[in-house]
Amino acid sequence: MKIASWNINGVKARIETVLTWLNEEKPDIACFQEIKSVDETFPREPFEALGYHLETHGQKGFNGVAILSRLPFEEVNRRLPGDESDEQARYIEGVFATKSGPLRIGCLYLPNGNPVDSEKYPYKLRWMERLEAHARKQLEREEAFLLVGDYNVIPEARDAKKPESWVNDALFLPQTREAWHRLLNLGFTEAIRATNDADETYTFWDYQAGAWPKNNGIRIDHLLLSAQASDRMLATGIDRHVRGWDKPSDHVPVWVQLRD
Repeated sequence: MKIASWNINGVKARIETVLTWLNEEKPDIACFQEIKSVDETFPREPFEALGYHLETHGQKGFNGVAILSRLPFEEVNRRLPGDESDEQARYIEGVFATKSGPLRIGCLYLPNGNPVDSEKYPYKLRWMERLEAHARKQLEREEAFLLVGDYNVIPEARDAKKPESWVNDALFLPQTREAWHRLLNLGFTEAIRATNDADETYTFWDYQAGAWPKNNGIRIDHLLLSAQASDRMLATGIDRHVRGWDKPSDHVPVWVQLRD
């Protein structure tokens, strides 16, 4: 079973690119971030025509997450618990029945947090606290549980081509990385680093300043697996080539293959 995550940076702007990738890679489950569409106007038909069930949690012009699955949804939960006043569409969770038992997948678009001297950075840290609390609760189920998405976190200096450029950025501040490690230390396996220790392993290249041809990238898209999921992990990958396509997202897909 192949499970992928991709910040597509706008479903309507990127739909042909996304459909090309789906036809090429054929993931069983795909989690999208930054769909930038309300649920009512999300272009469902092309994805359903490929055989996917689809659930979205959208917001006009900003944010938004979606899960596509060849398996039917047993359960869908929208919004990250912990703050009823938070109206930003950044989290959706699906549960699926598999031969090996329940499979629970949380698809997230974690706040960027910049500029750090604004309310955006405290919001990012509060969101990470809520995510940690939710993850701790879900791990108690002892199910195969994945938390995947655009985390807007650079975990280590080697996860950036030029780490010195990020020292004052919300993605790399010590408080951000401390919150990341608290989440990881709940018992998750970080799938890409568990299988790939190479330097210059990136998932995002800015549109500006020739970042892609210069390989000036960062790694901010992550796949976290519970013990029950990591026990079934067969392989992981980063579809780096997609960044070179016409009308690309600034992120590329990341994926994990699980034994079913």
